[in-house]
Amino acid sequence: MAEETNFYEYDSQFRDTISTVDEQGKRIWIYPKKPSGRFHKARVYVAIFLLALFFVTPFIQIDGHPFFLFNVFERKFIIFGVAFWPQDFILFALAFIAFVVFIVLFTVVFGRFWCGWACPQTVFMEMVFRKIEYWIEGDAPQQRKLDKAPWTQEKILKKGSKHLIFIVISLLIAHTAMAYLIGIEEVKEIVSKSPMENLSGFIGLIAFTAIFYGVFAKFREQACTTVCPYGRFQGVFLDKKSIVVAYDWMRGEKRGKLKKNQAPAPDQGDCIDCKLCVHVCPTGIDIRNGTQLECVNCTACIDVCDEVMDKVDKPRGLIRYTSEEQIQHGHNKIFNARSIAYSVVLCLILGLLTILLATRTDVEVTMLRVPGMLYQETDEGEIQNLYNVKFVNKTFEEVNLEVKLENFPDGVIERVGGEAIQVGANALTDATFFIRIPKSQITATKTKLEVGVYQDGELMVTEDINFLGPIVLKK
Repeated sequence: MAEETNFYEYDSQFRDTISTVDEQGKRIWIYPKKPSGRFHKARVYVAIFLLALFFVTPFIQIDGHPFFLFNVFERKFIIFGVAFWPQDFILFALAFIAFVVFIVLFTVVFGRFWCGWACPQTVFMEMVFRKIEYWIEGDAPQQRKLDKAPWTQEKILKKGSKHLIFIVISLLIAHTAMAYLIGIEEVKEIVSKSPMENLSGFIGLIAFTAIFYGVFAKFREQACTTVCPYGRFQGVFLDKKSIVVAYDWMRGEKRGKLKKNQAPAPDQGDCIDCKLCVHVCPTGIDIRNGTQLECVNCTACIDVCDEVMDKVDKPRGLIRYTSEEQIQHGHNKIFNARSIAYSVVLCLILGLLTILLATRTDVEVTMLRVPGMLYQETDEGEIQNLYNVKFVNKTFEEVNLEVKLENFPDGVIERVGGEAIQVGANALTDATFFIRIPKSQITATKTKLEVGVYQDGELMVTEDINFLGPIVLKK
């Protein structure tokens, strides 16, 4: 039956090669045609928003602190103005798992929509660097001609100005990326002083600039087709129900050129084999060969094909957002058992993460007995244990803390040295404490104690610990 025909029966040779490498293994430079159309315009608006968000966010502060900071060097993390510490690792782990499950779920349903619309590599490459290239060197034919031409004054001027702008933009991206890692104030300090006063920061900025320039000026689409693992995940994530940018082979085949004043053959499809969908592709693939890992769903082929269909008086949508099941059977059920299962797992993880965030305290305490030390008996008839205590202040203000025994009112907890407990903003303080309990109240070798940590009379957190005592003989 015709409706059961699979496009892959038409041509299986495309799987033997990739468009960016020749038979000798040398790279083939891609010259994509300048895109235009309704999807491209929508992507431009999305890119403007994302670029503005990227460059503005480091300057946003809440109560004098960064809105977002991911300082892995000092293990200091601020998200939405809230400070997080390595002790909050469980939150990071759950958030990361939730993100991965979301990516899987989103890919199962909508394919590589993220790659075409929001991935930083695509946004910067297609909406910044490629735009500058079109502006200076012209469209694909002009770029090819310029690259093959001898080095004249015009070529030197065009190539030099293009790469100079590329370096300036790479510098801007590098400084912004560093601001997310160390903070905008630190970046300002590095820029305003001599490189020798902060050599490591200066080297970091130069390294970031070189990486960004190399990726967007030279490496380009190879970042998506060779380095990024997301394309390879498609083989696991995608199925016949996933929404992707796809060519409708049921309608397009058999391909054939349109000749003036001549009717098309009876078995000829809507595809006129103009190959513009190939010429406009930034990764150099032929979308008519089916879903491929190189496809980033940039929609450029949709726009150019719709333009051709308008010219030949055919319906739009020969290439469109659709699924293999939709193409073959005319219907598609997006939410199936697989996507529902992922949704349930995602909801459970997000629910647990929400609970942990809601119950997260501003002060964290870790209290452990000093290793290698047994209990001691004092002259006053008390049993004494020694503890190491670590206080973590997760807020942006200094806190004064007080510790109390909750379940032994007659017990005493006392810091060695007798100083008050002060913990600086976003800081950690270590202390050593004696806990003494009357021997008469010890009824077991190991007793459970509950220690409360107070700030300005308000209980912040409790910590359960073990208290060792002498062996109690049963009567």
